[in-house]
Amino acid sequence: MTEKKDTRTRNWTFFVYPDSAPENWRDILNEMHIPWIESPLHDKDVNDNGEIKKAHWHVLLMFSSKKSYQQILEITGRLNSPNPQKCTNIKGLVRYFAHMDNPEKFQYDKSGIIGHAGADPLTYLSVTSGERYALIREMIEFVRENQIDELQDLVDYAVTNRFDDWFPLLCDNSTFIMSNYIKSVRHRKK
Repeated sequence: MTEKKDTRTRNWTFFVYPDSAPENWRDILNEMHIPWIESPLHDKDVNDNGEIKKAHWHVLLMFSSKKSYQQILEITGRLNSPNPQKCTNIKGLVRYFAHMDNPEKFQYDKSGIIGHAGADPLTYLSVTSGERYALIREMIEFVRENQIDELQDLVDYAVTNRFDDWFPLLCDNSTFIMSNYIKSVRHRKK
């Protein structure tokens, strides 16, 4: 007797097209109380032949239990969305929503990635170690170029101008290096 392979999964992704989705497509998903994440509108993607692709949103549904393809088709059918796909890597997909790891593609604003029904995209948008070091280098260069000698000035700048990348680093784990660097700058001036 052969065992039947379980083809269900907890995380599913699909496209929503503005020209075919109901106007209230977000409400339809929100009323299901399924955590889900929406990409910015992808309206600048290009085909291999140079043509602009049809505008679309990427959607990620995150269930607490496995769902079958047929169950997801019931949802995507209500949105006129074709071809749902299993999501094998949530972090990779959410980063793809802004093309973060695809510099050859149009870079969408990360702030346009929106979580619904309790989904938190920031969980999946954390910077890699390499990105973190590059951002710290940017902050050090900024401090040097602008002769900053107080951490407050850097934090104020980050809150206003670099809220999506510098500010989280300063809040989470880079304040120590930046504070000591700025302190060293200040002491050298004396």
